[in-house]
Amino acid sequence: MTPPKKAPGNKAAQTASPLLPLRDIVFYPGMNAPLFVGRPKSIKALEKAFSENKSVVLAAQKDAMMNDPAPKDIYQIGCRAEIGQILKMPDGAVKALLTGMERVRITGFVNSGEMFLVNYANLAGGAAQASTAAHSLHKIARTLFQKYIKLNRRLPGDAAGQITGIEDPSQFADAVAATIMLALEDRQEFLEMADVKTRMEKIIEKLQNEIEVGQIERRLQNRVKRQMEKSQRDYYLTEQMKAIQKELGKGPEGEKGEFGELRRRILAAGMSTEVEAKALKELDRLEQMPPLSAEGTVSRNYIDWLLDVPWKQGTKDNLDIAHARKILAEDHYGLEKVKERILEYLAVRKLVERMKGPILCFVGPPGVGKTSLGKSIARAMGRKFVRFSLGGVRDEAEIRGHRRTYIGALPGRIIQSMKKAGTKNPVIMLDEIDKVSSDFRGDPASALLEALDPEQNSAFNDHYLEVDYDLSEVMFITTANSLHTIPRPLLDRMEVIHIPGYTDGEKLAIARKYLLSKQVKEHGLTEQAMAINDGALLKIIQNYTREAGVRNLEREIASICRKVARDIAETTSTKKALSARMKTKTSLGPEKLVDYLGEVKFKDDLAESRDEAGVATGLAWTELGGSILKIETSILAGKGQFILTGKLGEVMKESAQAALSFIRSRSKRFGLPGGFQNKIDIHIHIPEGATPKEGPSAGLTLALAMTSALMNIPVRRDVAMTGEITLRGHALAIGGLREKLLAAGRAGIKTVLIPKENETDLAEVPDNVKEKLTIIPVRNMDEVLKIALVHPIGARAKKKAPPHKPVRKRLRPQRPQPGPPLN
Repeated sequence: MTPPKKAPGNKAAQTASPLLPLRDIVFYPGMNAPLFVGRPKSIKALEKAFSENKSVVLAAQKDAMMNDPAPKDIYQIGCRAEIGQILKMPDGAVKALLTGMERVRITGFVNSGEMFLVNYANLAGGAAQASTAAHSLHKIARTLFQKYIKLNRRLPGDAAGQITGIEDPSQFADAVAATIMLALEDRQEFLEMADVKTRMEKIIEKLQNEIEVGQIERRLQNRVKRQMEKSQRDYYLTEQMKAIQKELGKGPEGEKGEFGELRRRILAAGMSTEVEAKALKELDRLEQMPPLSAEGTVSRNYIDWLLDVPWKQGTKDNLDIAHARKILAEDHYGLEKVKERILEYLAVRKLVERMKGPILCFVGPPGVGKTSLGKSIARAMGRKFVRFSLGGVRDEAEIRGHRRTYIGALPGRIIQSMKKAGTKNPVIMLDEIDKVSSDFRGDPASALLEALDPEQNSAFNDHYLEVDYDLSEVMFITTANSLHTIPRPLLDRMEVIHIPGYTDGEKLAIARKYLLSKQVKEHGLTEQAMAINDGALLKIIQNYTREAGVRNLEREIASICRKVARDIAETTSTKKALSARMKTKTSLGPEKLVDYLGEVKFKDDLAESRDEAGVATGLAWTELGGSILKIETSILAGKGQFILTGKLGEVMKESAQAALSFIRSRSKRFGLPGGFQNKIDIHIHIPEGATPKEGPSAGLTLALAMTSALMNIPVRRDVAMTGEITLRGHALAIGGLREKLLAAGRAGIKTVLIPKENETDLAEVPDNVKEKLTIIPVRNMDEVLKIALVHPIGARAKKKAPPHKPVRKRLRPQRPQPGPPLN
């Protein structure tokens, strides 16, 4: 910048000088700038000043939009400038190069006709008045200005260098103000400051504000730049991914085509309005996520699960009653009650267009065909069949699913089964519902309440899906070995159908019709090469298996098939000989079973070989079916101890106490001395002590065994009994009568005593079982003693019992390890 010349004297200052009103411009001393002049008054004033002393006064208009301002519309403080050059433009305007000299105050207007002529005076203050404080402030302002230049790149480098190099504080302040101040009012206010120190303080304040604003803008710019760089990087990688997917043939348009396909599948899935809106919202979120983000994987898996679960796909039920009866008869022998219930459901379904799916619970021993019966029901109805086991499940999330916030979250088993079935109306079998347990992770049985309640399962909510899912068309079938371990609220929601054990005749029919042909086919044999007669099958049933179902029977048949297959393979060396051997009929009779299965595992007669005092036979029911209990009682010299061994449960111990109290109440009638129990020890033992035993149905048997031992009267070895006892000796009803009678028949028992209240249950017992047994209903213990003891109490035996035949040594029967006997 060119240093201003010295101010003229007072005489020159009072001479009228031309005035140029400026629009939106404030001219400072020391400022060199071109000025374009277009208004006639201004052009004449500029020409007059250039022709006389080349000095002109510059003052800013208060309103820049005013074309012909009056003296009152012009600021009083302005700047005197010298005209360096004038150049006329083709359009009539004039370009003048001006240099600011000093601040002046307009003292009056001499003429405002053709041009503005004004008197002016120098404004007090100036470069000569710069104090020491002003020079100190100048250093501070210079440092701030340099910092400002670094933040603000809009100022050219050469201009910034010229301003920084100004040593005069007044000129530096004016140059900086002309650079950083933008508003006309701020520039005019700074022009009117005559004191250099005041101007420097104003400049420092303004620079500090501008630096703060510049720093904020710089941070924002850096943040935006980083975001833009990341967006550009993501866009670049996304485009590369699209190109790679296109090369791999995963879609003509990469992810865009994939998202479009997902959207079409969602709209066509048949979801409810609420579920469809949630799926589309999740898809929109997925589109905004980076392709490789972990959250994107979670969202994609969630959408896939919503699409994989059937919403409207279903199978048409086959409601032909005759067809269903034929299928059930083909797959299962007997089970008339169960088949009748299924046919009833089909009949109602045929009359009612939409009905709630039944919740059936098949209860019975292992191996009686509970699971296979569910498959037959699905085949008869033309529905898909899905099965999963609840045995050992103790986490509620296994049923209701995990929250999506957990890593590796999945829906529960019910929703997984629906996906596996692919239809909204399958047959779902929940095996071993009685073996569900619970721990700190929740109670799965409680979670099953909603799914198995016909009134609630139309809006089943899985924790993973987080939407209501309709299970009302699903036919749920559960299986259990016993009912006492199933929670009562859950049991109330199911229709219980008991499937009892099979008789020997039923097992023979099942083996002939189903098991034998199945195993022959699985072992690559033919019916000619593997011909087993009924005598051999019956011997396998009676002497090699002891079970309510037919699972072990099938294993024994499979064992024979393996040995026959081995014999054929060892004796034939060519294909021709093998083919001929397969067509040769080989009959397998009972006498050959020892060669294939070894010695018999169970004798035909498990009853006692002779009548003994203190030994009575009871009947029990376990999860494996019916079984017999040998209750032994010994009377010892002692001090009134009552000893119970054989791993008895609390209920059975209470039954023994009740039986003892009954005997004590009848001591006079039985001829026992008063206080007899204080002089003896009574020891009751039930063999197979490793097996837990529980239930009230041994009450009659315990009382009989103790009475026999105390009276030293033998119990008939061919009599067995079941029933609960009261303190008055009454016989109360029990459960599992059919299974107990089957066990009695297998054990060679001839007479069975049952409570009178169970007489109606005999209708469910097969006729061939009732024909082999003498079943006597009893009301109280007196009737039991009268029938079961060899001779009545108080009567002496007229003669000794005939000697029994010598008993051959036999193997102890290997009974299956049941759970605690019940009822």
